[in-house]
Amino acid sequence: MAELKTRYSDDDLQEFKEIIQKKIDRANEDLALLKSSYMNGSNNGTDDTSPQFKSFEEGSETMSKEANVQLAIRQEKFIRDLKNALIRIENKTYGICRVTGKLIQKERLKLVPHATLSIEAKRRQ
Repeated sequence: MAELKTRYSDDDLQEFKEIIQKKIDRANEDLALLKSSYMNGSNNGTDDTSPQFKSFEEGSETMSKEANVQLAIRQEKFIRDLKNALIRIENKTYGICRVTGKLIQKERLKLVPHATLSIEAKRRQ
């Protein structure tokens, strides 16, 4: 009779940890790019003080900055969720569905490493 696994092995957890760490590194790089695109940084130029009429350009630039801010907020949430997954790995509770208590499929965790719900629980929602 097959024994039901209650958690992933330490080897599996180490594999997931490496996947998550790579995703965190990549997400931090993306976040830095997003932040640099909407922050003025060290630009001390006079481009924005010239008296020319350019309201359309300014409006477009503002919308672009707002969109990048929203993307940055979403990216920060993604990074936070990934870091929470690392904590669950340390606690050895990673990969356990918070609704059903069953193991989340390994394939799902490789694609969505911060998942806390199994497909079964997701469908119930």
